[in-house]
Amino acid sequence: MIARELSRQTYFKMIALALLFLIIIIYAGFKTHNILLGPEIKITYPENGSTILSPLVTINGQAKRIAKIYFNNRKIFTDDNGVFKESLLLARGYNILEFTAEDGFGREITKKVELVLQ
Repeated sequence: MIARELSRQTYFKMIALALLFLIIIIYAGFKTHNILLGPEIKITYPENGSTILSPLVTINGQAKRIAKIYFNNRKIFTDDNGVFKESLLLARGYNILEFTAEDGFGREITKKVELVLQ
């Protein structure tokens, strides 16, 4: 009877340790998720390849997991959610807008938006 009780206690301890280990692994996965993915830039307006009728355009977007972000080689800033808005006066014809973001580990990503002003 005592041997059976000890084996049950050992069994429950092993299950508890396994669950604790699993929780630690899942937590570590969530924490390293941002480190592994690197920076991300999403331009919400205007769409790439759009034809614009007004020379003054406001570019809207969001950046994730960044330390710095540049718009046409000029540093810009985001709010707490990574959202940015930048206004630009377009030249007539074909325009290329370039966004470059860098994370805390030095990894860079560049996103280009091509617009045509009629």
